[in-house]
Amino acid sequence: MSKPALQSPAPDFTAPVVGGDFHPGDTITLSKLTGKPVVLYFYPKDDTPGCTKQACGLRDGWTKIAKKAHVFGISTDSVKSHSKFIQKHELPFPLIADEDKAIVNAYGVWVEKSMYGKTYLGTERSTFIIGKDGRVAAILEKVKPEGHLDAVLALL
Repeated sequence: MSKPALQSPAPDFTAPVVGGDFHPGDTITLSKLTGKPVVLYFYPKDDTPGCTKQACGLRDGWTKIAKKAHVFGISTDSVKSHSKFIQKHELPFPLIADEDKAIVNAYGVWVEKSMYGKTYLGTERSTFIIGKDGRVAAILEKVKPEGHLDAVLALL
C-alpha cells in the first residue's frame, strides 16, 4: 500500500501498546487520542543500533516533545520485545506492537529493502505527524536516527 496523503485522514487502528502510561495487555486506538498532535514513528526492530539511537534521542528530548504531542514508536516486534527494549533503555514513551503488520501496511511503510545484495520486506524508518483534527499533517520518510527529534520538533 502507499502512504496516506498529506491532509488525508490518518488510518485508524487499535493495537497492543506498552510503556509510558500503558501496561502489557493494554490497547491503543489512534482516533481516541485527543488534545495534542500524535507522532507515530515507525522503526525496523527493537534494540538494533539505529533504532536504539533513534529511541534514545527521543528519550533524551522527552521533556521538549511530550508537551507538544503524544508519541508512539511502532514496529512489528512483540509486546514482550518492546517491554525489554523500554526497560533496557529507560524509554518514557509507549511502543505499539504491530505483529500482524496491519499498521505498517496501512501507512505504506512495509517495503522491499535490500542489504548485502539480498532483498527482503521490512519497515521503512518513517514518522507521521497526525494533527489534532486526525489528519496527516507531516511525513518524514527514510528518517535518519540522528536528528530525528529535532526534525519532529520543527514540525510540531
